[in-house]
Amino acid sequence: MKLRYPALPPGWYPRNQEEITLFLRNKAAPLNAPAAVAPHAGWFYSGAIAAAAVSALKQAETIAVLGGHLPPGTPPLFAHEEGVRTPMGDVLLDAGLRDILERELGGKEDRYDDNTVEVLLPMVRFFHPAARILWMRLPAERSSFEAGKAIARAAETTGRKIAVLGSTDLTHYGRNYGFSPRGSGREAFAWVTEVNDRLFIRAVESGDPAEILARAESDKSACSAGAVLGAAGYASAMGVPRARLLAYGTSAGAPAGANAGAGEIPDSFVGYAAFAFGG
Repeated sequence: MKLRYPALPPGWYPRNQEEITLFLRNKAAPLNAPAAVAPHAGWFYSGAIAAAAVSALKQAETIAVLGGHLPPGTPPLFAHEEGVRTPMGDVLLDAGLRDILERELGGKEDRYDDNTVEVLLPMVRFFHPAARILWMRLPAERSSFEAGKAIARAAETTGRKIAVLGSTDLTHYGRNYGFSPRGSGREAFAWVTEVNDRLFIRAVESGDPAEILARAESDKSACSAGAVLGAAGYASAMGVPRARLLAYGTSAGAPAGANAGAGEIPDSFVGYAAFAFGG
């Protein structure tokens, strides 16, 4: 069997079953949701938040994991291997579903190393051990909302039970990311958590694809808006267009709204959120 092997270096997520089980065993929040959105940073920073989204998904024959980091104008990218190796065991790819979508959407093979899908696969395997996966990355454009609807049509055509997991981080703030409109310290942290990320969260909750894309583009508040649009499009086709926030945090290590001193906030940090549609 042709496998896709992990490309991320050690440190992004645990590399053995015992550590993964220890990390995830008390983090399940099953909600029977047809679609969810999770962050994709290293587990030390966003793993608990991601687990809330992955475990919220309904049990399905196939989990479509939608990654991003693709600019507008890029075709959808699909893994062409037969399976993916994870520390929790090899996961089979749903080749039939992939072929249907690739033909309809004009997709291409994903030949690149990228964290937006890989970092979530051990969680998918842990919470949904019997499921196959679809590895798919979507560009930050309106067509990705329609791609989500195409997944729903493929589910109806094939009779497969499918759940969709979108993948994005929120505001990347500070000198490391070339984005510091509110300086640094407590003022910057408050602006990211209470304003910039909050506007994107409200857009996702609304399920409005135009607002999701507008907030991501104008506010620089999501690195993989296409993946969110894909999940929202699928959810809309399944009759649950609105999402709810399950968890939120940042890599700064301080809770949103905390009365932290400027010295306790790092110069650069990232926001993370988990959402569930329906459930």
